[in-house]
Amino acid sequence: MRDAVRRARAALAAALAGAALIAGLAGCTPGGEPLFGGKPRSPRDTIRITPEDRAKDVKPDTRIEVEVPDGRLERVRVVRVEDADQHEVTGRIAGDGLSWRPDGGPLRLAAKYTVDAVAVDGDGRRSARRTSFTTVVPEHRFIGYFKPENRSTVGTGMIVSFSFNRAVSHRAAVERAIKVTSQPPVEVSGHWFGSQRLDFRPRAYWKPGTRVSIDLRLRDVEAAPGVFGIQHKTVGFTVGRSQVSTVDAEAHTMVVRRDGAKPVRVPVSAGAPKTTTYNGKMVVTELYDVTRMDGRTVGFGGEYDIPDVPHAMRLTASGTFLHGNYWAPADTFGSVNTSHGCIGLRDVKGGSPDTPGGWFFDRTLVGDVVEVVNSRDRKVAPDNGLGGWNMDWDSWKAGSALQ
Repeated sequence: MRDAVRRARAALAAALAGAALIAGLAGCTPGGEPLFGGKPRSPRDTIRITPEDRAKDVKPDTRIEVEVPDGRLERVRVVRVEDADQHEVTGRIAGDGLSWRPDGGPLRLAAKYTVDAVAVDGDGRRSARRTSFTTVVPEHRFIGYFKPENRSTVGTGMIVSFSFNRAVSHRAAVERAIKVTSQPPVEVSGHWFGSQRLDFRPRAYWKPGTRVSIDLRLRDVEAAPGVFGIQHKTVGFTVGRSQVSTVDAEAHTMVVRRDGAKPVRVPVSAGAPKTTTYNGKMVVTELYDVTRMDGRTVGFGGEYDIPDVPHAMRLTASGTFLHGNYWAPADTFGSVNTSHGCIGLRDVKGGSPDTPGGWFFDRTLVGDVVEVVNSRDRKVAPDNGLGGWNMDWDSWKAGSALQ
């Protein structure tokens, strides 16, 4: 899958901490021909979700609705995130299987909601859809949506990323009000990408076992004239084992290095000559056991629309994934690059833990690093996903408002 910047020159998904989670569907498929005959179906034709994907300032009295025109909903999961704390929204699928409704009352202010739904049509074909939206923040207030989740365990490449709902002109004041510390201690610096995104990282990858604390003291901090913060809390996460994988696009292989264990070599298929994969260090930001990949969401026409891609791991906000691939012949992997920019691992329809795709997915954490080398493409931008490791330390620190 090729990102929209390259084909349609659409803007990159804005900001990661909230927005990368809000990023839409994407995908890749071998060759340039449509995978299915005729016009590809839009995700909206299969699973309809209200509010719309990426909606902002949604009012509290808006009702979350998930519907399918036929077949049945297999599962629906709705999560509310407030200050990196996750809360599952309970609900139920109707007796006829065609709709899901929440049990509770109004939506919470200044929160982000994520809806994941999987449906099965009348012919037994599965499809998936994920949407996200944010609710209204009181006027003259600002909030920072951030990753990773509170109390989570992440990979050594995790970057703390804030996405602010309003433009920040007093950057030094806002950055000073956010303290990122660790045990064992390391130097951590912020870097601004525009006026609404602030990322934090150390000089090198975190050491396994590190405990990281994020101290938010944004309440009543003025981000812009007349705009004040509302957050005041401390959250944190733990760094798990080290897993860094190197994809050699020319050799069609991925070498997985975990802690001090012997490296494991896995055959892959990367981006085809006209739709190459980015070079550089990328960080896993999302994991889906199944997801839909529609070329129109990343700037293509109707080349592909795959409703049930297994074992998908997001690497960039613009649409690069490492995922299972059941539609390419087995001898594709390790021998030829065929995708629209993704990195494919052999898999089976429905996904299996016994395939390379399932094996890697089951051993991956959000925050793990995947580095691509020897691809005939440019290096991934530092603000495309958690791409900040592609900047040297001096350049990174120069982006802090406190320098």
